[in-house]
Amino acid sequence: MKKKVLAAILIAVGVLTGCGNTEPISSPIQTVEAEPIATDIQEVEQPGATEEANENHDGMYRSELTNEWIDESLKDQRPIAVMVDNEKTALPHFGVADADVVYEIMNSTLNDRITRFMVVVKDWDKIEQLGSIRSARPTNFMLAAEWNAVLCHDGGPFFINDWVAKDYSANFSGGFARYSNGKAAEFTEYITYDKYTNTQKGKTYDGLKQRFESSRYTTTYNDYYQGPHFKFADAEVTFADRNDAISATTIELPFKHNGSTLKYNEETGTYDYYEYGSAHKDAASGAQLTFENVILQNTTFADLGEGYLIYNAIDSGRSGYYITQGKAIEVTWTKSSENAITHYYDAKTGEEIQINTGKTYISLIPSDGWSSLVIK
Repeated sequence: MKKKVLAAILIAVGVLTGCGNTEPISSPIQTVEAEPIATDIQEVEQPGATEEANENHDGMYRSELTNEWIDESLKDQRPIAVMVDNEKTALPHFGVADADVVYEIMNSTLNDRITRFMVVVKDWDKIEQLGSIRSARPTNFMLAAEWNAVLCHDGGPFFINDWVAKDYSANFSGGFARYSNGKAAEFTEYITYDKYTNTQKGKTYDGLKQRFESSRYTTTYNDYYQGPHFKFADAEVTFADRNDAISATTIELPFKHNGSTLKYNEETGTYDYYEYGSAHKDAASGAQLTFENVILQNTTFADLGEGYLIYNAIDSGRSGYYITQGKAIEVTWTKSSENAITHYYDAKTGEEIQINTGKTYISLIPSDGWSSLVIK
């Protein structure tokens, strides 16, 4: 399959929020400059693509993000990655339950290590309201690039400028819809697909449709797309035959500020997400935020000062867990360069893991808090 490609070259812009310094800070980790990937990418059929009996999937294909059947018109469409505020005041979230992949990452070393979501969405044409959105960090540019995704955020501290300018980067910063929700301004910005008019403010805001049309970005995968991120299993992964698998019905993450917790729901076979002591329910649909797959990465980081940090996301052979169907196995993970896909390997067999069809939760857990992770 020949992809339609369009090189997207970003111009560094000063996007400043919440940081008084103006001198750039050099990255405290040694990074590897990305090189373009060949544009003539071979299409690889995903495992599990055998058509289910009595189901008609004409005009559909297996999503490379979830392995679920979705409309064939989306096959070449690149995802977006959206920075979602996870402060309690920002709740309830809108549209997060519709994300295909959700990253939860420490956003600051202050405030009991408050976290922020980065949600990856393939079918962004359906977005009515997603967020609220906030600023990005250098780590987010590395992770969004793994998916060839356009990072959507509202600014960031000055040291993201170099990352905005990377040849593989694509981002939309600020200027999205402002809703009159009675909250402070930083909690009022949301992603929409089409234009949104705030009648109270008498102002109309562009959505993703208009942002793409006025940008130099293609809506389809470009030269830097590296193919499917995950390997999906033909049959359901249960680890029933693994004597090294441990029970994982409750996962308590070491993020004190919001108390992130995942609980296995035997009825749905998925992990329900809780924070601030309550189930995470989407304000748009009322749906519980829940995942078929959970991936946890033991990751070192560098403190940049004033609470800002950058994860050493480029690393090799570090420990982690893959969790599904009430069981967890140990894995190792490797990311070879800034825009390279993170690969996960079974610590016992050394083979790259295959995961279950469905949504995935990924958390980069700071190594100095790894021992506080509770899986039971």
